[in-house]
Amino acid sequence: MSTQRVVDARGSFCPGPLMELIANMKMMAVGDTLELLSTDAGSAADVPEWVKKVGHEMVGTEQDAEGTWHIHVRKTK
Repeated sequence: MSTQRVVDARGSFCPGPLMELIANMKMMAVGDTLELLSTDAGSAADVPEWVKKVGHEMVGTEQDAEGTWHIHVRKTK
C-alpha cells in the first residue's frame, strides 16, 4: 500500500525545497508519493530535472492562485 507525504517548503529558497524533497524521498518506500509545496519558482524547473536524473516519476506540477507550487513525485526505486 502506497502512502503520500506532504513536505511544506514554502518560504524556503533554492536549493532548500529540493534538499527537503531529497531528504524525504530517502525515507519513503517505493511506490509512495510526495507532494512538495514551494513558493520558490525555481522548484518548478529544478525538481523535474532532479527526478528525471535519478529515475523517479513526476506525477504532476501545478501552481495555485496564491503562487504555491504543488509538485507531486512518486518514488520508483
